Amino acid sequence: MKRFHVHLHVHNLEQSIAFYSRLFAAEPVRVERDYAKWMLDDPRLNFAISTRGTAPGVDHLGFQVDDPAELGALKARAQAADMALLDEGATSCCYARSEKHWVTDPQGVAWEHFHTLGDIPVFREGDGAAAAAGACCTPAAPAAAAHQAQPCCTPTRGARASCC
Repeated sequence: MKRFHVHLHVHNLEQSIAFYSRLFAAEPVRVERDYAKWMLDDPRLNFAISTRGTAPGVDHLGFQVDDPAELGALKARAQAADMALLDEGATSCCYARSEKHWVTDPQGVAWEHFHTLGDIPVFREGDGAAAAAGACCTPAAPAAAAHQAQPCCTPTRGARASCC
């Protein structure tokens, strides 16, 4: 079964946690110094916020699945729709170890399809500039939205995307 995923960037995590906890009538299931996540059942939603972005607002949308077969089905749909696909495979980001891939819609909105394999104690494992910047491999927006901050990954139609 799928769970809709929304990740927002916020300026003030504490204020946002208070607001969304009241809005959802539920406390987050995970809180870190820069991140919080709610796993709601009604509606079935994985809602995350973080202070890692450069501007407040939607970072990305997605679907979290319960098993690898569902993830494979989402990947096949994306490929059939001729969408630029960034296949990260097994990765660690947002305090979780996951199997994931990304697609970007025509407006530049990144969609993450993922199967969570377990929790990790850090936002992103590994060293280097990408880990230090704190960005998960959210695909970069197309040129039309180039004025926004560009994360480390850029899938492009017809070419294999590269990732940090």
